[in-house]
Amino acid sequence: MISLEHVTRHYGDRVAVDDLSVEIAAGELAVLVGPSGCGKTTTLRMINRLVEPTSGTIRVGGRDTRELPVTELRRSIGYVIQQGGLLPHLTVAENVATVPRLLRWDRARTRARVEELLELVGLPPAEYASRLPRALSGGERQRVGVARALGADPPVLLMDEPFSALDPITRLRLQGELLRVQSLVRKTIVVVTHDIDEALRLGDRVVLMRTGGRIAQVATPGTLLAHPASDFVAGFLGGDRTLRRLALVPLRSAELRPADGAAAVERVEAAASLRDALEAVLRSPDGRAAVVDGDRVLGVADAEVIRRAAATG
Repeated sequence: MISLEHVTRHYGDRVAVDDLSVEIAAGELAVLVGPSGCGKTTTLRMINRLVEPTSGTIRVGGRDTRELPVTELRRSIGYVIQQGGLLPHLTVAENVATVPRLLRWDRARTRARVEELLELVGLPPAEYASRLPRALSGGERQRVGVARALGADPPVLLMDEPFSALDPITRLRLQGELLRVQSLVRKTIVVVTHDIDEALRLGDRVVLMRTGGRIAQVATPGTLLAHPASDFVAGFLGGDRTLRRLALVPLRSAELRPADGAAAVERVEAAASLRDALEAVLRSPDGRAAVVDGDRVLGVADAEVIRRAAATG
């Protein structure tokens, strides 16, 4: 668990973070989001003491970070930045092995860990281990950065705008990859982003900050969209909160109408969201969409089915 208790950071007369208190549970993926200058990156960097708090207490795993040697603290926390921050003269395998080497792991253990991590992030070792960073795409470099951050199996992973420099398609794919990796390794992850859609897609909880380094609201994505705590929160979320909320609710939660033998024109996969289902329903001439799992029709969705599922989702 990560705990920030009344944390403040001043730069001269400027307050970057002001009396911030929040707890992030073990195994949780929390996202810090907000406008430029709200202190989200400063907050992230205070967790691993790249920036020291002016006042307040930060605990990681129940231990006050000020009582830990900085080197020990940072080796227990993975850190990912834009483009992965790879060392250009080292191969992919050597980059991933950075922390295990510092911890003096033996060669066999290090090699096995590197291969395990490259497989985990979807980069087959036989194809990628010997490449240099310049031979990789932006998305591939970012995957190597995640693998390197996980090198010594740290309990905590910090990610500072990890996908912001990527094109939209690659960015969406890597967001999905991060969620897949998290479902396997269950780290405590803190992500900084300025993109509210990314925050809503990734976060178990979203910490929305406002200018001046104060918290505007901490909530799950669904609660944030359904019950914004202030006009500032509502304004930051934008005017399409209903559609964004539908994108968070799985279609499998809906009580479908029975398939009556009349084939619906539109089809939507059961693994999709209510928003996907709504789009299929709106495209359909008869306002219905068949919900399918492969070739099997599970039932039929229409506007009323989606409305009921959204009300309870």
